[in-house]
Amino acid sequence: MDDNSPMNHATRNTRHRAARRGLAAATVLVLAALGTAPAVAQQPTGAPESSHSAATHGRGALLDITPVADLGRADVARFLASAGMDTDTVRHGLRAYRLTYRTITPQGTPTIATGLLALPKGGPHRLDLVSDTHGTMAHRDYAPSVGEDFGRFAPYLHASAGRAVAAPDYLGLGKGPGRHPYMDTKSAVTASVDMLRATRTAALRLDRPLTGEVYASGFSQGGQVAMALGRALDNGVDRHFRLRALAPVSGPYDIEHAETPGLFDGSVNDTSGIFYMTYFLTAQNRLHPLYKDPSEVFREPYAGIVDDLFDTNHTEEQIIPALPATLKELLTDDYYRQVQHPTGALLAAVRAQDGNCAWKPHVPVRLYSSSGDTDVPIANARNCAADLAAHGVEAPVTDQGSAGHNATYMKSGPQIVRWFDTVAARH
Repeated sequence: MDDNSPMNHATRNTRHRAARRGLAAATVLVLAALGTAPAVAQQPTGAPESSHSAATHGRGALLDITPVADLGRADVARFLASAGMDTDTVRHGLRAYRLTYRTITPQGTPTIATGLLALPKGGPHRLDLVSDTHGTMAHRDYAPSVGEDFGRFAPYLHASAGRAVAAPDYLGLGKGPGRHPYMDTKSAVTASVDMLRATRTAALRLDRPLTGEVYASGFSQGGQVAMALGRALDNGVDRHFRLRALAPVSGPYDIEHAETPGLFDGSVNDTSGIFYMTYFLTAQNRLHPLYKDPSEVFREPYAGIVDDLFDTNHTEEQIIPALPATLKELLTDDYYRQVQHPTGALLAAVRAQDGNCAWKPHVPVRLYSSSGDTDVPIANARNCAADLAAHGVEAPVTDQGSAGHNATYMKSGPQIVRWFDTVAARH
């Protein structure tokens, strides 16, 4: 099985959870009801929103802070080293908290979400902030605020370097209600912006106030989210936050022209491709109706099980063996051709996620990827760089060579920390 596959990701998650139990000092202390806010008024879909109106309607209101980890510097270094990550940027221990906060659904109705706040032990009193957005996760307990595994490598890396870190779980993952609207970039951005707002409140209450400077990064699905979040911040979505640098890793920035074609030309491995496509189709069908009955898209017996498999309560270890080995075995003949040449509702769903590199950032941007990645081919990063260049922005692509998907982040993360240090030193 390919080293990039979600099954290997899940296997590593299980191993890392076992290894981490002795490191993460979880606590039963719950600081309940640390903030109250009025009910959230429904926002029209796509309506612009000022930071004032967001506050008025409760977006980002902090509801709860729960401590989840307290690690010394050596503990953090061991944790990162267990994944083969460089530890030369580890300068501090850290404390981590699960935040519960108000946000909105893709339809604009009120809901809640959770995320991880990591704070360094030491460093300046007022902290710059890293927004870290995570990659694809099927089970809600893999999310950063709950799972002590892959979702915490980036937050712990950045916090141990001396910055606060806001890592949203997204909607429907962690302790948030409902299902995860997978690859709905718009709602991932609203959840991420509202996580920043909740983080600002929590940091004040924990006596580590924020400077307002934001360094945005993310991996895989989170790389796409980081680009879109960077755009929102650069456009002034909240007056309390100023984007300073943008460094996404292995994002599927071009589903139409890079990621989907990769399912058919061999640049995306079958196991990952089937997993991602099934997750995408079932989630997107709830947002952009693609079919009335799963049998229109999926062959039996898969038509009868795919929706339940991606209910956020099944792990990759359970999902992948239940799916076939090839896309042809998964999809009906008609839909197989539709995926090859998207039209109609499917094309609209794809294009709703694409285009997040087609803007002009006013901050430095670096893209990280790998020619050895068969989950998210490097063509995504190259196409993103081309879109940015068309808007007058030079964004170099760092190619991590033969590294697989997860290994691409393990190599890129410390490089990003060092680059953020350089950017920060210029201000």
